[in-house]
Amino acid sequence: MKKIVKNLLPAVYLVVIAFSAASCNKTQAAPAAAPGQPVDLTYAAEKSLPSVVYIKSVINSKTQTVEYSDPFEDFFSDPFGGFFGRGQGNNGTRKRQVQTPKRAAAGSGVIISADGYIVTNNHVVDGADELTVTLNENSKEYSARIIGADKTTDLALIKIDAKNLPAIVIANSDNVKIGEWVLAVGNPLGLNNTVTAGIVSAKARQMGEGVASMIQTDAAINQGNSGGALVNTRGELIGINAMIYSQTGSNIGYGFAIPTAIMNKVVEDIKKYGAVQRAMIGIKGSDVSNYVDAEKEKGNEIDLGTMEGIYIAEVVEDGAAAAAGLQKGDVITSIDGQKVKKFGELQGIMAQKRPGDKVTVTYLRNKKEKTATLTLKNEQGTTKVVKNADVDILGIDVRPITDSQKKQLEISYGLEVLKVSGGKMKEAGVPKGFIIQIVNDQPMRSFDDLQNAVKDAKDQMLVIKGLFPTGKRGGFVVYLQNE
Repeated sequence: MKKIVKNLLPAVYLVVIAFSAASCNKTQAAPAAAPGQPVDLTYAAEKSLPSVVYIKSVINSKTQTVEYSDPFEDFFSDPFGGFFGRGQGNNGTRKRQVQTPKRAAAGSGVIISADGYIVTNNHVVDGADELTVTLNENSKEYSARIIGADKTTDLALIKIDAKNLPAIVIANSDNVKIGEWVLAVGNPLGLNNTVTAGIVSAKARQMGEGVASMIQTDAAINQGNSGGALVNTRGELIGINAMIYSQTGSNIGYGFAIPTAIMNKVVEDIKKYGAVQRAMIGIKGSDVSNYVDAEKEKGNEIDLGTMEGIYIAEVVEDGAAAAAGLQKGDVITSIDGQKVKKFGELQGIMAQKRPGDKVTVTYLRNKKEKTATLTLKNEQGTTKVVKNADVDILGIDVRPITDSQKKQLEISYGLEVLKVSGGKMKEAGVPKGFIIQIVNDQPMRSFDDLQNAVKDAKDQMLVIKGLFPTGKRGGFVVYLQNE
């Protein structure tokens, strides 16, 4: 890592010198501008700065019940049933109440409408009890409320009660080009109203299992920039700054922003449905180049007829791709005529779709080009719109079990836990792959059944019964509120 930093430093110095030279020459003659790429970024800064706000979030002190391990619990376990106040055969695990400290954090946000709607990152407002927004233009403070948030895209929509705010102009991020000059606008490291310059380094970057198809930039982004604006040379919003890639926690030239094409869809979903509608194509796979390289390492020679596209390693049962006849080994090359060279591009397209949307998929099978029309489904395997997010407190994704699961496990219904991303289910220890059959004595045949169980839960508690993937029966108690 140190070698990489040393190699980059000379380049940094060169950039500083280049900008200094441009500044000196400006008094004599306007600097030459590349076609479509003006060097002067002052206009973009002037247009965008008033639209970027400072956000302070506060998480109040709370009393929580936590578990902790006592290594002497079993060794000195009390044979008299706890008479002497020792353990009671609970494998060294005890509970106690702790008072969490009051915490404050800061970030940025972007005004997207004159009536007070502001976009920021989910991680900026997640868990906040109080939100304060400070405007750039007049330093006026407002209390804000969360309209909706989405962990997967790391976006949140908040609102302040104000009018005639300086809303930013939103551009189509699909039109952004690699090498294009951009500005990152935000409040990094407590330095409010800061602008940094750079270029678009790459597009459709896939960053882990969360936010996908991001814009990469070398404009300096640091803590506090989260939720701020990435703008083009016209001062138009092209992305929401979200993260940096660094082993030090500070900027080393790799910053990432969520494209406005995804942001617009998330905002619209939150306003209209209260929850983000996710469309699933129903496949698992990888970039063709990655698949071919992996096979070569195994000594296998692979010729798919292309080195670009998405290799389908698995077709999800009852998914959109399966219904349209796609198979393992097919290679997706385009969606609705838009070329798909890597998985991040596919995820970017899917992030703009909703369940029920139809897409035309072009793919190769045995090197021959074919097309199919897919009707996209949601994570529960239907085309239904989910209009509320009450079940989000559980922190899981589920879907009705497939016919093969019914046959294998000899059951007629249940909801398979596809992912445990946090929330109350994770706290209760519910694992991925667990099949929920009964919640509070009610059978679970659909996502709506689970939604209703959460709404109707007495004493804010769910008693869950079901099966592990091995067929072993089990159960969990999930508390919807902290004890």
